[in-house]
Amino acid sequence: MAAMLQPQIILLKEGTDTSQGKAQLVSNINACTAVADVVRTTLGPRGMDKLIHDDKGNVTISNDGATIMKLLDIVHPAAKILVDIAKSQDSEVGDGTTTVVLLAAEFLKEAKPFIEDGVHSQNLIRSYRAASQLAIEKVKELATSIEGKSLEEKKSLLGKCAATTLSSKLIGGEKDFFASMVVDAVIAIGNEDRLNMIGIKKVPGGTMRDSFLVNGVAFKKTFSYAGFEQQPKKFLNPKILLLNIELELKSEKENAEIRLSDPSQYQSIVDAEWNIIYEKLDKCVESGAKVVLSRLAIGDLATQYFADRDIFCAGRVAEEDLHRVAAATGGTVQTSVNNVIDEVLGTCEVFEEKQVGNERYNIFSGCPSGRTATIVLRGGADQFIEEAERSLHDAIMIVRRAMKNSTVVAGGGAIDMEISRYLRQHARTIAGKSQLFINSYAKALEVIPRQLCDNAGFDATDVLNKLRQKHAHPSGEGAPYGVDINTGGVADSFANFVWEPAVVKINAINAATEAACLILSVDETVKNPKSESAQGEAAASAMGGRRGGAAFRGRGRGMRR
Repeated sequence: MAAMLQPQIILLKEGTDTSQGKAQLVSNINACTAVADVVRTTLGPRGMDKLIHDDKGNVTISNDGATIMKLLDIVHPAAKILVDIAKSQDSEVGDGTTTVVLLAAEFLKEAKPFIEDGVHSQNLIRSYRAASQLAIEKVKELATSIEGKSLEEKKSLLGKCAATTLSSKLIGGEKDFFASMVVDAVIAIGNEDRLNMIGIKKVPGGTMRDSFLVNGVAFKKTFSYAGFEQQPKKFLNPKILLLNIELELKSEKENAEIRLSDPSQYQSIVDAEWNIIYEKLDKCVESGAKVVLSRLAIGDLATQYFADRDIFCAGRVAEEDLHRVAAATGGTVQTSVNNVIDEVLGTCEVFEEKQVGNERYNIFSGCPSGRTATIVLRGGADQFIEEAERSLHDAIMIVRRAMKNSTVVAGGGAIDMEISRYLRQHARTIAGKSQLFINSYAKALEVIPRQLCDNAGFDATDVLNKLRQKHAHPSGEGAPYGVDINTGGVADSFANFVWEPAVVKINAINAATEAACLILSVDETVKNPKSESAQGEAAASAMGGRRGGAAFRGRGRGMRR
């Protein structure tokens, strides 16, 4: 009897949503699968693009897994993990974002039947972690190094990597054109780590083929005053002065109070202001600089003054452009015009202003330290250029990675099939349940070649069987075979130059396994209720106070009795 009367324990605020146990895990897995289904079709050279338009009416057309994941407003807590791994892959390696999401979802999908049969998720996690270690070791073992080659050879090898990345993007039709451009840009910045040393400027109009690479810096002509058109627009080996000051006629900022007893003294104050600006301008001219750039405004007086002395000037240059000019020309940005010595002036071989589309661009080329490059992109529609920029970003990242960790593996699903075969073989040597789990991990890896076939409209089962047979060859000569997108059969990816840096695959397997293990280790979700708006809360507390008072009075009466 006493047991029945025990009050129910209320631990969490009312309205709290809790779900736990097996059902919770399965629902998380389903959510992740649903997210992966969104980006599934974008994988590979025959992948489709997604058109996403948000509440502000901005339209984005993209094929990049990370971009799509960012733009999808995902609210499901477990599925958000997939968005995070896509972002991390994007920032770490640049490419393989779709791959990561697909792999993670596939690992979970393979784990689902085991979970439903009552296998403890920790067992699965342990096996998955072991399998991922084995897989990564295998990737490292299969990778081919491109070290120690001559510059020409290296360029063509890096170009192959860039072309593989670009083949799945909108600009895939012109991949060779862009691949060589990207490789040149990355080689131009050398070992410089900062990506913003490669500027990408977008100019609508023209065709993709009109895009060009500037070995130096290019930026749009800034706002200019009268007298600008009289300035020369082309210099050979000019000295370049970079400033961070205004060259404008200004009443002096200091709040000085000047009392005049004689109106003629007023003129001397005005003259002083003019003298200040003329002094600044004279110093700029004396420095011998032929191009003056400033982050702040260069006024009409200064513009005219420079024009009379055959000096080119541009004010209000964007900060990052100014820094890139500084890095390229070897100049330093000055905050004062006093003591401008030769060391702080930059130089380049050619400076010119030229028309690109309907914009005028200032172009500095042939820079001595050459640690920067600018890609000017042309194309029909704005969305198209945006997508081209995202694709080039991926390719630039890939080429940088390939230069640093110079090992590549065969793409086109070849490496995935090979690891899958290796893990299946390895699983047979393990006693106990984990044999099944590692087998399921191996099966999950096949999602990449399968998806490549599905997206290209081939019979996936047929192609996968051919691949399995190739990879099962005891001599191991089938290892580089992957899906041949053009014919719908299998082909040697390595010979066809479908390459990707090993670091992409290693990172993808790592991130996907971690995400899958993370989701498998969650067995309860607690969702706290939204607190009502402050007004509702105040009303509730007032009501509660009154109610509380009533309850108290009642209790008092009860006690007396």
